[in-house]
Amino acid sequence: MITNKYLYSRVFLLLLLVAQLTISVLSGTGLAEAEQPSAPTTVPGRAEADDLSPLYSYSLKDSHAVDGRQGIAWEGDSYYISGSTTLSRYDRDWKQVVTASKPFSAFTDEVNHIGDIDVYNGELYAGVEYFMDGEARNIQIAVYDAETLELTRTYAFDAGSGQTEVSGIAVDPDSGSIWLCSWADGESGRYLYRYDLESGAYLGKHHLQPVPQWIQGIAYDDGWIYMTADDGTADLGEPDHVYRCRVDTARTAWSVMLERTLDDVALQGEIEGISFDRETDRMLISYNRGAQIVLGMPKGFYQGYDRELHEIFEYDRVR
Repeated sequence: MITNKYLYSRVFLLLLLVAQLTISVLSGTGLAEAEQPSAPTTVPGRAEADDLSPLYSYSLKDSHAVDGRQGIAWEGDSYYISGSTTLSRYDRDWKQVVTASKPFSAFTDEVNHIGDIDVYNGELYAGVEYFMDGEARNIQIAVYDAETLELTRTYAFDAGSGQTEVSGIAVDPDSGSIWLCSWADGESGRYLYRYDLESGAYLGKHHLQPVPQWIQGIAYDDGWIYMTADDGTADLGEPDHVYRCRVDTARTAWSVMLERTLDDVALQGEIEGISFDRETDRMLISYNRGAQIVLGMPKGFYQGYDRELHEIFEYDRVR
C-alpha cells in the first residue's frame, strides 16, 4: 500500500529532476546562441515598392554611321565613339574631327579592347582590357584628354572585386563614382563595380536584381544607371533592351527595371554603348549589324553583308 508520504516524495523527486533538466537545456541553448554570429540587418527597400514602368517614352529620331563598334559618349559640342582599338571625336553634325588609331601605345600591359566610354569635365573615360573569345585580362581604367584623345593616366583594377571583364564605364559626379559593368556570364556579370572618381580607388560592388544578360554599355543620368544588354538572339530577330536601376550606395542590391525594347533599329544585331545628350534630351544607342558574333567576337557575316555596320541611333524622350 502506497502512503501519501511516499507518493509526495516521489513527486518531489520527479519535479526536481525536471527542473534540473530544464536549467541544463536552457543553459546549453544560451551558450550555443552566444557562440553563433549575429544575423545581418536586412537592408530596407522592396523592389515591388518602386515604380517599375519606364521613366520616359522614346521615339526614334535619326541614325548616323560611325567608325567604331563599341561605345558612345557626349559632352558639349562633341560626340565620342570607341572602336575596339580606336577612339574618335565627332562634331554636332556627326562629322569626324579626330581619331586616335593607336590608343594603347602608352600602355605597359598588353591590351586590345575598349568597351563603352564616358566623358566628364573634358576627359574621356574608358575600360580597357585584353579580350579574346569571351575571356579578358589586364583590366584597367584609362583616362584620355577629350580634345586630343591622348592618354593622361590609368587607374589600377581591383582583381579582388570578382570582375573578370569590363564592357562599359560611366562617370557619376553626384556620388563621386566611376561605375564599371561586365559582359561576362556568372558572378562577374551580376554586379556594377564602383571606383572613386578622384582617386580611382575601388569602393565596392552592387548586386543587380534581376541580372540583365550580357551587359554591353552603361551610362549615368539624373540618379539612374542605364544599361544596354545584348539579350536578344539576332538569328531569331529578337530585340535587345535598355534597363535602368537607381543609384543608392547605401544598399548592396539594386532593383533592375526594363526601360526600352529596341525593336525599331534598322536590323537586329548587337547592341553596344549608351549615352545621353542632355542638351537635346536624347538617348544615344550604339548598334552593330551584319556580323555574326560568337563569344563577343565577329565571326563572319550574315547573308547580304560583306562588312559590319556601326550606327548611332538617336531617341527623343518625353517624361
